[in-house]
Amino acid sequence: MFDILRQYIEQMTASALPEEEVQLIRNSFTEKKLRRKQFLLHEGTVCKYMSFVVKGAMRLYSIDEKGNEHVVRFGLEGWWMSDRESFTMLTPSRYNIDAIEDCDLLIITNEALTRLRHASPAMTCLSLVLDERHYFATQKRIESSISYTAEEKVLHLMNTYPQFLQRLPQNMVASYLGLTPETLSRIRKQIQAK
Repeated sequence: MFDILRQYIEQMTASALPEEEVQLIRNSFTEKKLRRKQFLLHEGTVCKYMSFVVKGAMRLYSIDEKGNEHVVRFGLEGWWMSDRESFTMLTPSRYNIDAIEDCDLLIITNEALTRLRHASPAMTCLSLVLDERHYFATQKRIESSISYTAEEKVLHLMNTYPQFLQRLPQNMVASYLGLTPETLSRIRKQIQAK
């Protein structure tokens, strides 16, 4: 599993990792497997891990007072999954993270990640790249939430993350878009008919 993370780091930082850095990074992560519907994080607890998804699919979501789920983000292969606020600030999370599919993960604690950022130039660089990408993705997500029509949201998702519609349950994708499953289904049919 680690070789996938190593390739990811080298690709994202555009540099080959020296062997001593490889060992340092390898020793900082732990392998974890989650079965479908198993939780990595429960609302009200502190997010202990930043997880790199080697295989599988996950979601980060909240549940409102009426019992409705609100998916904030998904994590597929090659993505990171965590409640960043809880993980960084060590505060109780407002979210749940569970496995949509069986998952193979590489996890790291906040303490280990902090040490690694100080000891590994590649991880420092990776952190900066990921922070930038996270910012851009969040900005686009906010824009689509507040200014796109339902059809524009679906079209944007089809163009940006087509794998969500192909691979994930429709009710979860609808929640992610802020739509009902019926509305998502209707819009998809209309788009296909055009």
